[in-house]
Amino acid sequence: MQQDKMIRHSLSLATLFGALFLQSYAYAGPIAMAIHGGAGTISKANLSPEQEQAYREKLEEAISAGYAHLKQGGSSVDAVIKAIQILEDSPLFNAGRGAVYTWDETHELDASIMDGRTLNAGAVAGVKTIKSPIEAARTVMDKSVHVMLSGEGAETFAKEQGLETVDNHYFDTDFRLEALKKAKAKLERDKTAWERPENLDYKFGTVGAVALDRQGNLAAGTSTGGMTAKRYGRIGDSPIIGAGTYANNASCAVSATGHGEYFIRYHVAADICARVAYQGLSLQDAANKVVKEVLVDADGSGGVIAVDNKGNIATPFNTQGMYRATVDTDGNITVAIYQPKE
Repeated sequence: MQQDKMIRHSLSLATLFGALFLQSYAYAGPIAMAIHGGAGTISKANLSPEQEQAYREKLEEAISAGYAHLKQGGSSVDAVIKAIQILEDSPLFNAGRGAVYTWDETHELDASIMDGRTLNAGAVAGVKTIKSPIEAARTVMDKSVHVMLSGEGAETFAKEQGLETVDNHYFDTDFRLEALKKAKAKLERDKTAWERPENLDYKFGTVGAVALDRQGNLAAGTSTGGMTAKRYGRIGDSPIIGAGTYANNASCAVSATGHGEYFIRYHVAADICARVAYQGLSLQDAANKVVKEVLVDADGSGGVIAVDNKGNIATPFNTQGMYRATVDTDGNITVAIYQPKE
């Protein structure tokens, strides 16, 4: 009798643990991720083999870190943060340490993040002393009732939340200072050069990431130093939800890079997801329509990375190149810089 009870008890426990095991994997859906390090006048003629290798290695490091987190069951938001912080810490990209200079030879940084599950979002704009702008954006999303904080107010909030701050010179690089001098010289010769950023040899080094986690949640984040030689507290699309960053579990997640004024005017990130949700377009078709038709017709240059709720990925751009890396639902990592024919 006692033995029968023990057998029944063991079977009950086995059933319980089996149910819990199955429940834990009930939402173990596909995972996928994409990152970018900016789009613009990027060609083989502009990059030495050593420079190209450095970009590829850093992109692979960032995508691998984010993907490893997703494989362990981590959230898409955390994966996006992990990947972007690696790019922020690299002087290769126009974000964090490699941020471009303003006209006055300072650095003003912007960033945003959006959680596709809750549609909550956070952003900072025009900050000068926050080491990781994407972390600050995430803190605004999680710890405040606001979506966007700017300037000194954002920095005060970041300090109150214990985020690491640095002197503005922390973001200095010789490469970006030389780019500022060249841009100023061109602008002094041609005041209309602003109208076409490629006239200033801009490489939109904004960084971003999009991810789909095992629970089916999407997230997108973007971080940037903005536009070389910018003045008057100019803010581009990167910290603006719907323009440079957007995520919604019902459709897709998008991070953009390019001439921000156009991405703001045409609400690029949200427009792509809206076309997926309301027109029934595939992610690739929606992204191509906006980047290669709508923006091109408006003379807007740049590109996007996008992932939908099934793990499909799109990375269209209308410039010479875009630093990017993807990892698909089968775990295949691809790193690329130039147009797809490479």
